[in-house]
Amino acid sequence: MALDLGARVRELRKERNWTLEQAATHAGLARSTLSKIENGQMSPTYEALKKLAVGLGIPVPQLFTPPRAAQVSGRLAVTRSGEGAAHPTTTYEHELLAGALTNKAMLPYRARVRARSFEEFDGWVRHDGEEFLYVLTGAIRLITEFYAPIEMRRGDSAYYDATMGHNVISVSDEDATILWVTALG
Repeated sequence: MALDLGARVRELRKERNWTLEQAATHAGLARSTLSKIENGQMSPTYEALKKLAVGLGIPVPQLFTPPRAAQVSGRLAVTRSGEGAAHPTTTYEHELLAGALTNKAMLPYRARVRARSFEEFDGWVRHDGEEFLYVLTGAIRLITEFYAPIEMRRGDSAYYDATMGHNVISVSDEDATILWVTALG
């Protein structure tokens, strides 16, 4: 069962005891836009998702991950090729994996890296937790706030602190694809 983004946004808003108007003000969105998102009448752009996350004080991936439950065991989720929930942005095309599982400790997704330069990003990507990436196809450059850029090819991997600014760009002719796993902090 896929996560209902509208229900998740409403849940996050209500956790803060905010009215629709208060949440819209915090996110810098029109009240009507937020209402349409919560009621599933509108698919938000990545920019709207970023504004929502900032307004709620959470990283964007947390919008797609329900809160943790007390204890869960014996869980399994299979995502067939191409059946993950798609979340395209201007720089990446994310495919959320294991979307049927709730209360995950990590967020796995496959990403097609469309960006070819750092300037395509609106600054650094940073969020809570740690991240692991594994290059599936093509070649990428991992650009981080504190280290020299790292060229990576198929089979290479990196594990890093996601609170450190980071961006990934394709350096191959075709868009690179990577497996990304974010450990939610």
